[in-house]
Amino acid sequence: MQIGLPHLLLPQHIDESVLTGEAALPYVQRLARQKAEAGWRDSSRLLALPVLAADTTVVCDGKVLGKPATLMEARAMLGLLSARTHQVLTAIAVLHGEQLQQSVVSTEVSFRQLTVDEIDAYWASGEPQDKSGGYGIQGKAALFVDRVSGSYSNVVGLPLFETASLLERFGISGISLLKGCSA
Repeated sequence: MQIGLPHLLLPQHIDESVLTGEAALPYVQRLARQKAEAGWRDSSRLLALPVLAADTTVVCDGKVLGKPATLMEARAMLGLLSARTHQVLTAIAVLHGEQLQQSVVSTEVSFRQLTVDEIDAYWASGEPQDKSGGYGIQGKAALFVDRVSGSYSNVVGLPLFETASLLERFGISGISLLKGCSA
């Protein structure tokens, strides 16, 4: 992890379907909480340490954009984002026993106009298939981004400043992460 936090990955597989009538904010909060709860219950977890989980989604016109499974879905998603500004929401959940703390970060991302050929070439790169909204800002889709307003690390998938702030509530301070760093 970029901020130097020692960690153990506990991949959790939960149903990420949007519930009928569920808005974007409660959706990402629910998924982050469910992932944290699943991680806390994980039988392979040996340490009694807090579990950190997050979920990121792309939202345009109030619609949650999932991960495209086909070229046609990627065309629809990226076409919707083309020449527009959308939101990237990330919910972070930290769970330790009965104590759950959550935070949500919102970032606005503006895309330039995209062509069908660009979208098709981007799909062929393999990047969009496992990304909410069909793009990864840290990869080739950086070429599509005109402007970011808010946390860049949120768009990548984990808002680092806000994550560190949330972890401090559990006694994991940013200063301890900096110890041992040299200039």
